[in-house]
Amino acid sequence: MDIQQIEAKLWQAADKLRGNISSSDYKYVVLGLIFLKYVSDAFEVQYKKAESENYDPEDRDYYAADNVFWIPPEARWEYLSKNAKQPTIGVLIDNAMDAIERDNPSLKGVLPKNYAREALDKRRLGELIDLFTNTTFKSDNAKDLLGQVYEYFMGMFADSEGKHGGEFYTPRSIVKLLVEMLEPYNGRIYDPACGSGGMFVWSEKFVEEHSGRLGDIAIYGQELNETTWRLGKMNMAIRGIDADLRRGDTFHEDKFPDLKADYIIANPPFNISDWGQELLQDDIRWKYGVPPKGNANFAWVQHMIHHLSPKGTAGFVLANGSMSSQSSGEGEIRKKLLEADLVDCIVTLPSQLFFNTGIPACLWFIHRDRSNRTGKTLFIDGRNLGKMVTRRNREFSAKDIASVASVYHNFKTQNGEYVDVPGFTKVATLDEIKEHDCVLTPGRYVGSEAVEDDDEVFAEKIERLKAELDKQFEKSHELEAKIKENLSKLQLPEET
Repeated sequence: MDIQQIEAKLWQAADKLRGNISSSDYKYVVLGLIFLKYVSDAFEVQYKKAESENYDPEDRDYYAADNVFWIPPEARWEYLSKNAKQPTIGVLIDNAMDAIERDNPSLKGVLPKNYAREALDKRRLGELIDLFTNTTFKSDNAKDLLGQVYEYFMGMFADSEGKHGGEFYTPRSIVKLLVEMLEPYNGRIYDPACGSGGMFVWSEKFVEEHSGRLGDIAIYGQELNETTWRLGKMNMAIRGIDADLRRGDTFHEDKFPDLKADYIIANPPFNISDWGQELLQDDIRWKYGVPPKGNANFAWVQHMIHHLSPKGTAGFVLANGSMSSQSSGEGEIRKKLLEADLVDCIVTLPSQLFFNTGIPACLWFIHRDRSNRTGKTLFIDGRNLGKMVTRRNREFSAKDIASVASVYHNFKTQNGEYVDVPGFTKVATLDEIKEHDCVLTPGRYVGSEAVEDDDEVFAEKIERLKAELDKQFEKSHELEAKIKENLSKLQLPEET
């Protein structure tokens, strides 16, 4: 059975066992068990290795030497599997999670521990344990297989949760495109909105696939949502990735204030309207202008620029409005970024790539060192790339990713292989971009058919415009009342 068949089989069975638990709650039940299965299996392999080499298999130092988590007896999968049919199985799993955290300080406060709750059917929980017990991972790359299953489940849960799914998961093909364009071979990699850590997984894969050394990269991430942060920590543990993931509000509790990253890769939440701008008016990060109170897009952009090293590169996802909005000073910030020679490349994405939103999106690439392409920006119109893999979602193929990445690399190296492709790519000068009022929509430059530049689906746009109109009417009434009040106070001259 290949990995796709294993994934599909496990998902169908696990989804059937869900019962009346919501997808958002159930994912922690399932992903927690996948984590428990992985660390227990890894421990068992190390245990047998110790026996074969005549070491004491209960010596914890033997496991630490190979970066394998120590699993106490009450947390080992064999013990839980034997008790899967007991009504106390929920309590046993919670105890197992506690025991693993107790004996492995790096996991403290990370693992889910609510399997004993009344709402979780213990018969179904036991069937889930049987399901994972009966799934065989016998190949030498068992860690990779379990990692893939973990990622597949996160993707499927993101799909089933709709809008909220995007809080912890960025679709694989988008992450792969970002990583292939950035090429993070060595140095410090940072994600200020890291979710469950998918950007880091593919960065490590990139290094491995290109014969690099994993020890040459250092990974840093921050995530606001506590449960998503836990998912990320578990995801890194399953992959064996040494990552410094911290929890907190990136804007108000920057956990890496002195970090200067060589690569920044991110998919921050789109169009956050309530991000606490009023408390950050004089923040050192707003070098190119204070981001508007009603939209955090350019707060994310400037936060990432602030954390770039002198030769660093950032690649990140933003809503399409970031390319064209002129409201609340956003156009002026964008102009200053261009004049500072930071905007390296803009890529428009096709629709239906994301599980969680109908808002069209684009990729921005910011580079600190553009000495060989000063005053030039590459535009790529990728709206026609990708293919539908389900009725609702599209994915990039390997060929799509390679075509976009190669164009960008040729542009960066200036090796003579880059040429504009009408309708697809165009290198524009700063003067050309200023002729378009510093709007960065690729369709304006590559010669493809013009499209609406905004980033909102129609229904959401109508609601926003109605709300804005109501506010304007309210202000108008206030001004009218104020004028009448002031007029009534005026002393008219007496008639002579």
